[in-house]
Amino acid sequence: MGLQIDIAAIVANHAALAALAPGARAAAVVKADAYGLGADRVAPALYAAGVRDFFVALAHEGRAIRPLLPQDARINVLSGHMEGADLTGLTPVLNSPAQFFRDRAMRPGQPFAIQLDTGMNRLGMEAAEWGAIRDEALAAGPAFIMSHLACADEPDHPANAAQLSAFCAMTDGCNVPRSLAATGGILLGPDYHFDMVRPGVGMYGGLPFAQARGVVTLSLRVIQTRDVRRGEMVGYGASWHAPRDCRIATVDAGYADGILRSLSGKGAQLFAADVACPVVGRVSMDLITVDVTDLDAVPDRLDLICAHQPIDRLADIAGTIGYEVLTSLGLRYQRTYL
Repeated sequence: MGLQIDIAAIVANHAALAALAPGARAAAVVKADAYGLGADRVAPALYAAGVRDFFVALAHEGRAIRPLLPQDARINVLSGHMEGADLTGLTPVLNSPAQFFRDRAMRPGQPFAIQLDTGMNRLGMEAAEWGAIRDEALAAGPAFIMSHLACADEPDHPANAAQLSAFCAMTDGCNVPRSLAATGGILLGPDYHFDMVRPGVGMYGGLPFAQARGVVTLSLRVIQTRDVRRGEMVGYGASWHAPRDCRIATVDAGYADGILRSLSGKGAQLFAADVACPVVGRVSMDLITVDVTDLDAVPDRLDLICAHQPIDRLADIAGTIGYEVLTSLGLRYQRTYL
């Protein structure tokens, strides 16, 4: 199994997104181990390209990359100040009055940021909560104030304008840097950019950044091939029977490696160069079976994620999103960084 990760493409995608918001500084979201691709490799490369603001979900993610980055790199923790968290060298993004008062009591003078809820009802202080502590919070000097858009990947969704309006109402006059836009928000235009934007999935080759360069190629090794006669079954549950005499290849990955079982019977393909080979039967824990009848010769490897079938195409087949495809990629792959 081979997972090829193009670091140069990640850096280029970040630069392209940053160029769409020229008045804002461009952070980088490297949570979930840089969307499953290796934060220890991705974050230093982005730092070398000029990025100074990084976002992780959890404190331990921030601690993992803190030693890899110079001290002027700012690592922001989206879950805020959780009890017992070690926030040394990190900036918690505080999501509630309780987190604010805990953080100020335990980390006086240390950097922090604020997240506001503008309608998503997930993380952040609601308007009344924010109003009750706003003056005290601003006096303490937050590094920035942020919120997050629920429907940024749908440009015409009315929630975008509603959240923008709510964010402005809660933050106008604060004289603190502001951030609202992740990848989708950047694409919504300048009204959403404010002082800092937060490229995430678009850096890694995912929608809604349709102009992104592909970052990931996933090649699976062929373990065995066999001839299957018309009418014979392949795989668990006898869910697929050969419609003709055919040649079946078995490759060395499955749902234990993050290849979603929901791909079974949905039209997913593996590719031998430009030739598509249909996945047949069920995706099992360690193995996938593929119809290679139309190949003149079966190569040693077949590609599941590639230019012909990028992450969002595979996600559509599986009934999910590109984020899940990326972050599900398992630890058994031999990873190569370009």
